[in-house]
Amino acid sequence: MSQSTHRPNMVITVLCGTLTSLVVIGFARLAYGVILPSMRADLGFSYQEAGILSTVTALCYVCFVLAGGLAAARWGAKASILFGMFTVAAGFLGLTVAANYWLVLLLMGVLGFGTAFAFAPMVALLATWFPEKRGLVIGCMTSGVGLGVLVSGVLVPFLFETFGEHGWRVSWGVFAGAALFVAAMISLFVRNPPQAKASDAGGLPSDEKWRIYRNPRVLIVASTYGIIGMGYIVQTVFMVSYMVETGHSASTAGRFMAMMGLMSIAAGPLWGWVSDFWGRGNALAMCIFMVIVAMGLPLIDQTLMFFFFHFLVMGASINGLFAMIQTSATDQVAPRYIPIAFSFATLFFAIGQFLGPAIAGWMIETTGGFTAAFSFTFLVLSVGFGLTLLIRRFPKELAVEEPKAVPTQST
Repeated sequence: MSQSTHRPNMVITVLCGTLTSLVVIGFARLAYGVILPSMRADLGFSYQEAGILSTVTALCYVCFVLAGGLAAARWGAKASILFGMFTVAAGFLGLTVAANYWLVLLLMGVLGFGTAFAFAPMVALLATWFPEKRGLVIGCMTSGVGLGVLVSGVLVPFLFETFGEHGWRVSWGVFAGAALFVAAMISLFVRNPPQAKASDAGGLPSDEKWRIYRNPRVLIVASTYGIIGMGYIVQTVFMVSYMVETGHSASTAGRFMAMMGLMSIAAGPLWGWVSDFWGRGNALAMCIFMVIVAMGLPLIDQTLMFFFFHFLVMGASINGLFAMIQTSATDQVAPRYIPIAFSFATLFFAIGQFLGPAIAGWMIETTGGFTAAFSFTFLVLSVGFGLTLLIRRFPKELAVEEPKAVPTQST
């Protein structure tokens, strides 16, 4: 991939990043829940089989997210992103015609695999091109996730009404078209930053990579990201059920979730911008504190007002929390190491998303209610708040700097 020392247009590059997250997270990961009812009924899957499909997508993402960062470091972020985007498009296209469960299982895994090669490298590319505005540009990219949820929530039901039992297949087809369109935009407008030269970054020896993996500051940021992932997924999976279980209507819970999604679109860029001026650690600590307060509200009381303020505060803070912890992961290392460091941190996030529902689900079944599960989530996020206070005290110097000199072999 071509390199350039001249920075590309920030608006267009960030737009490509936002659209990337819309496709690979909003469509490939989160829209499955909207498509599932019609897809399951048409293909005759059980709920257990449907759950396995989602698990396979997440599992493939976990298994290959680190490989995505290494690929970006070796061949350039743009090549990795395009590979991931075309892979996701192929998965979408396959789902438009798939009728066999095992083929669908394979294709859902393809979506997770492609996402691993697209999302983290795009974050790394934006962070490297625009280091003085990292919070803002990564915040704008995270808004694509909320936008993807909003678009799929409106578009998919419309396609169901228009195309009937084939609506779910058309939905995957539309997603494939969107992925190919975004890939074309990336091909035309996105450039690799000069630090991503394959000759420099591709030959990183193992001991240099382990400098990143073992660095205490990188590990603290990664652990915090994992805690955030665990807390977020428990809230996403179980909070609506908790609200309905306490006597409120599903339609009201749905409206509260929609409000949270709409607010999250603006929250990422806003908090990212604030962190660029106020300081990453300060904004990060404030944001996770707001999330903790939001998680504690339904534990205090289960009235409609407390649930309303829960979703309101979550909408105002959760995407900002993602933006700032992702930005913090890129702040710790030299530009050439950003793809590896961010992918390493994202691995912790993905593991947290795996563990969260399993632990919370076990607690709900064991205790016969949601209180224990959300109390556990509250405590875990409180540990995350403690870690953000450590991040707040990090020195401005990089934790993992460029090598002082590159040794040359004598002949």
